[in-house]
Amino acid sequence: MSKFYSLLGLCKKAGKLVGGEVAVENAIRQKTAVLLILAGDASGNTRKKFNNSAAYYKIPLVEVGDKDSLGGAVGEEIRAILAVTDAGFAKKLKELAEEEKVME
Repeated sequence: MSKFYSLLGLCKKAGKLVGGEVAVENAIRQKTAVLLILAGDASGNTRKKFNNSAAYYKIPLVEVGDKDSLGGAVGEEIRAILAVTDAGFAKKLKELAEEEKVME
């Protein structure tokens, strides 16, 4: 498992991560979301919705992995969208996501 997914699991255990469309939408509206993580195989509708939300609310969005690997990292079956609610975790996850894209 990569450092990105390990940190994602740690973020979930720390209570600084929300998953699922409704929970992420609420975090965005309440301005608690600091980083959005979108699965590479998310549906077109989900992709469009959260790209628009990220642009409107000026929240960085990274596209990483697939629904199975995102879900597995946070102890769920599948997850298409996650929101990080802590600035420290968000900064490190964003760095790791960019490093791993370079390595692919």
